[in-house]
Amino acid sequence: MGHGHGHGHGHGADSDRRYLAAALALLVVFMAAEVVIGVIANSIALISDAGHMLTDAASIALALIAMSMAARPARGAYTFGWKRAEILSAAINGLTFVLLVVYFVYEGVRRLIEPPEVKGLLVFGTALAGIAVNAVAAWLIARADRSSLNVEGAFQHILNDMYAFIATAIAGAVVWLTGWGRADAIAALVVAALMAKSAYGLLRDAGRILFEAAPPGVHPAEVSAAIAAHGDVTGVEDLHVWTVTSGFPALSAHVIVKTGGDCHRIRRELAELLHERFHIDHTTLQVDHVPGTACRIVKAPGSPPAAGVAS
Repeated sequence: MGHGHGHGHGHGADSDRRYLAAALALLVVFMAAEVVIGVIANSIALISDAGHMLTDAASIALALIAMSMAARPARGAYTFGWKRAEILSAAINGLTFVLLVVYFVYEGVRRLIEPPEVKGLLVFGTALAGIAVNAVAAWLIARADRSSLNVEGAFQHILNDMYAFIATAIAGAVVWLTGWGRADAIAALVVAALMAKSAYGLLRDAGRILFEAAPPGVHPAEVSAAIAAHGDVTGVEDLHVWTVTSGFPALSAHVIVKTGGDCHRIRRELAELLHERFHIDHTTLQVDHVPGTACRIVKAPGSPPAAGVAS
C-alpha cells in the first residue's frame, strides 16, 4: 500500500485573515450608516443593500471563524482536522442569500404595487458611497486566497453587494430626476436576482464537497482508465475520488498488478500519473498481486533487509 501527500494548506493564512478583518471593519461602519439613511429616505433598495451588507459582514466573520477552525491540526477521531468548516461556512453563506432573496422579492413586489415616496437624491448619494466602500472591500478580499470556497463565498457577497449598489444608484437617480418611485422596487428585485445567482453557485459547490463528489473536471471513469492503462496493472477496484476541502482533492483505490510486479515502483508511477494528469496529490493506493501469486518488492540499493514480503 502506498500513501502520498503533496497538498499545502494554510499558506498565507495570516495575511488572508488580515485582509478579511479589514474588509469586515469597513463594511460594519458603512452598514450602520446605511440603515439610518435607508429609514430616513424610505428606500427599500437602500435597506435591501444594508441587509445584503449585513450578510456580507456575517459571511466574513464566519469565514474568519472557519479559517481558524480549519487550521486546527488533525487529532483523535478528526483525522482530517476541521478543514470542512470552511465548506460549511460557504454553504451557510449560500443559505443566507436564499432567505434574503425571499424577503426582497416579497417587499419589492409589494412596493411595485403600492410605491411609497422615496427620497431619490439621498438614495443616489448613499449608493455612490456604497459602491466605493464595496470596491475597496472587494479589493481587500481579492488579495486573499480565493481558491478557498470559504473566501470565495465572502468575495461573492461583496461583489454582489457592489452590483446591488450600482442598481440602487441608478434607481435613486431615476426617482430623483423623474419622481418614478417604482424604480426603487425594481432595483431591489435586481439585487434579489443577483443574490439568487450567487446562492446557486455557492450551494452547488459546497454540496459537491459535502456529498464527496469528484472534483470538477475529474471524471472517475477517466481516472480508472488511466490507472488501468499502466502496463503492469490488470485491474482497478474500489476507486474513490473526492474533495476534502477547497484545493484538497483525494483519491483511494485498490490496484491489482501482474504476477511478480514491483509493487513499490508501480505505486510510485501511478502516484506521479495522478499528480501530473489529474492534479491529485493525496493518494492512497493499495497495490496487490493477482490472487494466488506473490507481489515482488524490489529494494533500493543499500536499504536494510525487509522484515517480510508483502502479499
